[in-house]
Amino acid sequence: MHRLLLLGCLWLLAAPPGSSIFQRPTGTPAPLHLQYLLEPLHPTVHTQRGATATLPCVLRALPRNYRVKWSKVEPANYGESIIIITNGLFHKNYGPLSPRVRLRHSHRYDASLTISNVALEDEGRYRCQLVNGLEDESILLTLHLEGVVFPYQPSNGRYKFNYHEAKRACEQQDSRLATYQQLYKAWTEGLDWCNAGWILDGTVHYPIINSREPCGGRLLLPGVRTYGARDKQKDRFDAFCFTSALQGSQVYFIRGHLNFKEAAQACRNQGAALAKVGQLYSAWKFSQLDRCDGGWLADGSVRYPITTPRQRCGGLPEPGVRSFGFPSKEMRTYGSYCFVGK
Repeated sequence: MHRLLLLGCLWLLAAPPGSSIFQRPTGTPAPLHLQYLLEPLHPTVHTQRGATATLPCVLRALPRNYRVKWSKVEPANYGESIIIITNGLFHKNYGPLSPRVRLRHSHRYDASLTISNVALEDEGRYRCQLVNGLEDESILLTLHLEGVVFPYQPSNGRYKFNYHEAKRACEQQDSRLATYQQLYKAWTEGLDWCNAGWILDGTVHYPIINSREPCGGRLLLPGVRTYGARDKQKDRFDAFCFTSALQGSQVYFIRGHLNFKEAAQACRNQGAALAKVGQLYSAWKFSQLDRCDGGWLADGSVRYPITTPRQRCGGLPEPGVRSFGFPSKEMRTYGSYCFVGK
């Protein structure tokens, strides 16, 4: 008991001035290397696309002539992009996030970053850095969007994208290239795909649950198999895209025997547009959209979402978005999946 009291007294003597009002809960002492910044209780902030999210960064005390710099850690180019810099009185915003970010400033020690209308590209790691001469220190936080990863290839077959084309293709389908963490999580949730695809950091992978001959052989263990980093200009693979639910949006089906142009017009007649592949995956994942009917999508493919597998709907035992590929756009065989946003 006496030893605990002595340790408590020593901590109070070592604490920076003004820190007492921001003590951490009992049993969670701040790391010794952080003198001014509080270690966040929850380093991962969960949010949804279109929502407002706040990344916490709170000071224990205000050193003289300090600055706080927020930046986003970019895995694709191994760098960091500055978002905002403040000295407590004034601030300056930088980069593409500039119109959507602000400092929360709920009190004088608060340097938390608030992001409005969260977008897919906002997911990732953020650094809050206290710049204070030789005593610089920082904390890392992660902004996490619940989402779904899907493989994507163009109408002319597999392995047609270089890295930049894969990145652009995902963006055209209301998604972005997945991170390794997103692909790994998708694999743990059942993603099993034999074709290799680009991810955001420029590496190439494919997730396998059921080992089989065409996918590296039966002897290799299940896992996210990798080709490593590849030439972003010359090498060609498919893409693994990541998308998330968008608040206030809806995907729905229009029945009919329509060709591609008629399907697009049917959606426009109702104030909507043909859904993109990412939007259909999002509706399947988050709105439990379940239909046996093949329908046109904006990229010219025909797909249908199944949440409750059954024999007459493809016969596969797992839920998923099934594909008929890219049939002739003149075929009057399918309905249309329409998307209406907020």
